[in-house]
Amino acid sequence: MGLLYLGTPLTWDEAKQYADHVREHGIMQFLNTWDRVKNRCGDELLWGDEVEYMVVTFDAEEKNAKLSLRQTEILAKLSQVVDDLTDDDTPALMTVPTFHPEYGRYMLESTPGSPYTGSIPDLLSVETNMHYRRTLARRHLKANEIPFTFTSFPRLGTRGVFTEPHFSSDDAKSSHSLFLPEEITNPHARFPTLTANIRSRRGSKVAINLPIFIDDRTPRPFVDPTIPWQRSIYPEDSEAKDGAALIDHIYMDAMGFGMGCCCLQLTFQSCNVDEARRMYDALIPVGPIMLALTAASPAWRGYLADVDCRWNVIAGSVDDRTPEERGLKPSKDNYIIPKSRYDSVDLYIANDWTNKPEYNDAPVPYNEGIFERLRNHGLDEMLAKHIAHLFIRDPVVIFSETINQDDTTSNDHFENIQSTNWQTLRFKPPPPNSSIGWRVEFRSMEVQMTDFENAAFAVFIVLLSRAILAFNLNFYIPISKVDENMARAQRRDAARSGKFYFRKNVLPPGHTTPTSSSPSCSGTCSPAEGGPVKEKLLRNCFPPIPRPSYVEDGPIDDEYEEMTVEEIFTGKASKFPGLLGVVEAYIDTLDVDEGDKLQISKYLDLVRRLLGSLQTPATWIRNFVRSHPSYNRDSVVSQEINYDLMIAVDEIERGVRRVPELLPEDYMPTNGYHSKPHSR
Repeated sequence: MGLLYLGTPLTWDEAKQYADHVREHGIMQFLNTWDRVKNRCGDELLWGDEVEYMVVTFDAEEKNAKLSLRQTEILAKLSQVVDDLTDDDTPALMTVPTFHPEYGRYMLESTPGSPYTGSIPDLLSVETNMHYRRTLARRHLKANEIPFTFTSFPRLGTRGVFTEPHFSSDDAKSSHSLFLPEEITNPHARFPTLTANIRSRRGSKVAINLPIFIDDRTPRPFVDPTIPWQRSIYPEDSEAKDGAALIDHIYMDAMGFGMGCCCLQLTFQSCNVDEARRMYDALIPVGPIMLALTAASPAWRGYLADVDCRWNVIAGSVDDRTPEERGLKPSKDNYIIPKSRYDSVDLYIANDWTNKPEYNDAPVPYNEGIFERLRNHGLDEMLAKHIAHLFIRDPVVIFSETINQDDTTSNDHFENIQSTNWQTLRFKPPPPNSSIGWRVEFRSMEVQMTDFENAAFAVFIVLLSRAILAFNLNFYIPISKVDENMARAQRRDAARSGKFYFRKNVLPPGHTTPTSSSPSCSGTCSPAEGGPVKEKLLRNCFPPIPRPSYVEDGPIDDEYEEMTVEEIFTGKASKFPGLLGVVEAYIDTLDVDEGDKLQISKYLDLVRRLLGSLQTPATWIRNFVRSHPSYNRDSVVSQEINYDLMIAVDEIERGVRRVPELLPEDYMPTNGYHSKPHSR
């Protein structure tokens, strides 16, 4: 999560004096990068995943599952273990993995030791890789500790003991939270400083309110009896009773509630900057759909919520906008920022004929001075506005030792602002002095309980990304409809009962079926008997199609319609084959043997069955809570229920407990499927 320096962080009063300095030099650093790599081309597909875990400790005597605050000790141990490993100690097709700190002191983040390539064996090693990382972490925890891939801990911030060791929220000096202790946060100076500076810049604590799930015995109106309404330790303590805590809602007041969530993220390297921009745009409308399909977080601060996803909680948890920027108070220039710095994407950025101006239909403030500077340097309007929009934000963490940098060799000021714009996708320039190319990060998905599920979604998205490029698919809809889809995606049971705006015809003009615009094979193709040459690798560098001499441009509103998630994935009418349809068509362009294709189909079947017979994790968790013998039908997730839930999730991951409503009946945790090396 962002840049981890060793140094002296500045308070907000100190840091705001350097905000323009960081912006000015951040843009200079970006322009130096731009000049160096704007014409870079030919990078092959490299990609990776980031999986986040929460470490839970079990007290069988008290029947309490608690968050283990041993991140520093655990990471030190894992670092030592990893340093002692060699690639010979890891399963086939893998390098030694890496583990990283995250915001919560109970969290771990893991990544593969090296990027996956476009080979089929690498694609089918993802589950093995994830399983190995989980196993490695678990092996070096205490006997009563377990690493979970679980989006939100249901009893974070409740009364009573929910961490090990236990601390009081009375000493929450950075967040001033009524619920979360200071010790919940990673002790590295970046994290408490980020927490305190967001609160200081905002002028109040963050205020997150989720509608409570109304069950048979939920009090109406619901006024949360667990909020310490009368506490008087910090200046903001009265905010809850002064209106920040809404009736019939679950109130949360600290960054830890959002940034303490776990997720699954994927990053892809592109052929060049233009391909990265096309990929970024194409995945924007996909983000809300994948959020709904992976929904996994229906319980917050000891209550069931009437939402299934984490997104608005994280958006609220880092919302540093002032009352004027939120439109709550008048300002001199009426300058309003519509969204938190953690939210859905605001702008399409591809410099392509398919990206019509009408698609960017939402209000997007941007730094006009930076925009003009970028335009004068030669950047096109789309990309200049994207960067200038990111740079309306202030840098919220500055270390005194990093104020003055060499803008020709560093991009730290640029990344200070870029990395704290947390959106559904991130467009990532190459780092200085690196072999890494232009990249796109896909960020909307919730992490799943098992490595099988996480691998299935990772494989699906990487295959979809290749299908988009190979077939020149067009997913554009107005950004305002993407925003509406993000809101709908978080509703209870959205994957099954919701509808979403999606494009009706995703194929290029004149096409009735997906047709590949193949790149040069360069020895990576094989002839298919009686058919076209097939690719052995998932590739980059597919040429975009030129604008036809005649394009019939009708009203934008006629280009999209409301569809169910099932229709978006399986197709609707002749011009929309569905996301699964285009992925399967792309697989048909690959040289894949039957064994490999069977394993890919198992991953796609999980996605397909989520549209029908299988439940999302959020639905399963909600049903588990409501069917627990001690549940009082009052929306409360008690300590005992939470303990049994976490036990059940561990048993599911290990294959001990069968849940055919959540996972395929033949699910078993495994070291994964090993594709034969000659398929490479």
